Amino acid sequence: NRASEQRTDKRPMISDLRESGAVEQDADLVILLHRPDMHDPESPRAGEADLIVDKHRGGARASITVAAQP
Repeated sequence: NRASEQRTDKRPMISDLRESGAVEQDADLVILLHRPDMHDPESPRAGEADLIVDKHRGGARASITVAAQP
């Protein structure tokens, strides 16, 4: 999505998904993946990824950091 490339915060959002209105309406759970080192190779967070629970019907939104290997 070109709009996400223009943002300074590169974390994905549900609106970045194609047909996001339908996804937002129909999905019970949407989890997005973000690897900071993909946008900034010098990131101190190299080797980490965020699992972003952007929608959880009946639950809370959250972000979980996990180890990631390319």
